Amino acid sequence: MPEGDTIHKLAAYLGPRLVGRTIATGVVRTATVQSLAGRRIEAVWALGKHLLIALDDGTLLRSHLGMWGAWHRYGRDEPWRRPAREAAIELRVEDEVYVCFGPREVERLRDQGLRHRALATRLGPDLIASEADETAIVRRARELLDPTTPLVDLLLDQRIAAGIGNVYKCEVLFLERRHPLARLGAIEDAGIAALYRRARGLLRDNLGGGPRITRRVANEPDGLWVYRRRGRPCHACGTALAYARLGADRRATYWCPRCQAG
Repeated sequence: MPEGDTIHKLAAYLGPRLVGRTIATGVVRTATVQSLAGRRIEAVWALGKHLLIALDDGTLLRSHLGMWGAWHRYGRDEPWRRPAREAAIELRVEDEVYVCFGPREVERLRDQGLRHRALATRLGPDLIASEADETAIVRRARELLDPTTPLVDLLLDQRIAAGIGNVYKCEVLFLERRHPLARLGAIEDAGIAALYRRARGLLRDNLGGGPRITRRVANEPDGLWVYRRRGRPCHACGTALAYARLGADRRATYWCPRCQAG
């Protein structure tokens, strides 16, 4: 389930392998199929949950993996592990091919063109890439969202700050002892800022290798506090953890009824 830390790790992996290399054969499949052959890759970076690849003709390849998308790397004659019909981007460089399968969104856009600028304007600050101004994040939340917005929707709204996905949503709310359906208007500015401060710390802590971890306890294998632990005892108080599909998009949400009461 790609979240902001996953995309930053992906960019760190792809960058050294692609930047400076020329695409021997390649395509991007949007509304049309566009050839990328002969283009030189200039840069690779993450912006929230978006991966951007800059080409030498002043265009960008943007992919958003959504729930089921993934980038794969293969040798020249290695069989693909997903069907070719799911390949939205193919980049063949020397003896390797890099394939983006099943993204939620993919497009080729002009660097600093209208769509690129609109994306940068629409997204809130990237919690991993920048020392985000917490005051500005709180202001965006107050200006863009109705006070009745539940916290489950606040944290997933990439216009407020970019990078938080469903796992971090649940973990942050638990660690900050906030009920998932608490309303934005009922939380003080300091409390909203604390949610994003916590999220930034968790995201950055997971930029290394290995599985995503929010709970680091020696000799205990369970690395998450609540996510996907429905009905199991809370690590803090022992209460059976609750589960429901909440918010505008009915996303899976896990919480402790006792630690997050209110």
